[in-house]
Amino acid sequence: MTDRRVVITGMGIVCSLGSTLDGVWDALLAGRSGITTLERLPHDGLKATIAGEVKNWDPTAFGIEKRAAGRMDLFCQFGVAAAKLAFDDAGYDPRTAADRSRYGCILGSGIGGLSTIEEEGIKLASKGPGRVSPFLIPKMMVNALSGEISIVYGLEGQNYTVVSACASSSHAIGLAMQSIRSGVSDLVLTGGSEAAITLLGMGGFGSMKALSTRNAEPHRASRPFDRERDGFVMGEGAGMLVIESEAHAKARGARIYAEVRGSGYNGDAHHITAPHPEGTGAIKAIRTCLADAKMDPSGIDYINAHGTSTEYNDRTETVAIKKVFGDRARKVAISSTKSMVGHLLGGSGGVEAIATALSIHRGAVHPTANLENPDPECDLDYVPLVARRMPVRAALSNSFGFGGHNVALCFARYA
Repeated sequence: MTDRRVVITGMGIVCSLGSTLDGVWDALLAGRSGITTLERLPHDGLKATIAGEVKNWDPTAFGIEKRAAGRMDLFCQFGVAAAKLAFDDAGYDPRTAADRSRYGCILGSGIGGLSTIEEEGIKLASKGPGRVSPFLIPKMMVNALSGEISIVYGLEGQNYTVVSACASSSHAIGLAMQSIRSGVSDLVLTGGSEAAITLLGMGGFGSMKALSTRNAEPHRASRPFDRERDGFVMGEGAGMLVIESEAHAKARGARIYAEVRGSGYNGDAHHITAPHPEGTGAIKAIRTCLADAKMDPSGIDYINAHGTSTEYNDRTETVAIKKVFGDRARKVAISSTKSMVGHLLGGSGGVEAIATALSIHRGAVHPTANLENPDPECDLDYVPLVARRMPVRAALSNSFGFGGHNVALCFARYA
């Protein structure tokens, strides 16, 4: 029971563009941005006052009881909601299975319960330790994400949350694929969630000068590979995927979006926040992923780029793609989902895996929004401004994180 095929059967998304697959996909194809002026936070003292916030959030609309929501940090609420959407989309309720010991929950988040930490820290400073909430620890811990969702759906198999900054969700998806491929699991809920749009989060990244301060033009602020980019825009939300062994999916007559073919991950061992300038780790991750998928660069039609809209990251990713793909690099369509939803940090990989799978399933590639003046050093086909209808046989999704974490995933048309 090794080397089994792994397929995607359900997907759920919560982000600044909405919470329906069709709605988010249509917005992405239209190049529409979900980035706006901050609505939840006061702006005093913030260098960046824009973000890809989830609008009008109501957890009860996703079956989360009000009392249960009060025991969850926002990042967990987003994750539980997206998990429900993914299982609904898959047409399967794992709680109906007699044996759930081979159903896993492997997820990613880079920061976890930041709003809980911030709120309880303020309470500690103003009222003392005796007033700190007894829910502080279970709400703030990053692994609450996989814990809460596994409890809701009775997932009794492998259960953990990966923390590798902006690569977290992609790490989780790769590990979930391996769990099924190796025969340990039959079904895994995977992906990730993040909710770091807080004063602490915005202040911290702002002080690092990592965020765009194009505050007067929120929808034009995230502009990967554009020479006028000035930093990333914070996003939030969750992207969840139901993946299964081919046999398990076929046995229940599931609709299959795409196949999860390969993964590659490593570390730069270079700098805590900056990528290696020669892209050495990213190059190795992509090559490892292709080898794992038993594919060569000629079979890849699309790359969903990490594409953060930061100076060094965009250039380094371009260098890595050129090194791996050689002459073919200019023939591959590449685009950045972050140009429209912002950077979901540890939740990015889940949302971007969904966008990649939909590109394969629906035969279209969304554009890189706001790419009006390409950086001369970013000279590949980044699908600027306008979506492209095209067959996608196989695609990569790249994720690179603080700490030097590099992940590449390969998805392919199921046949």
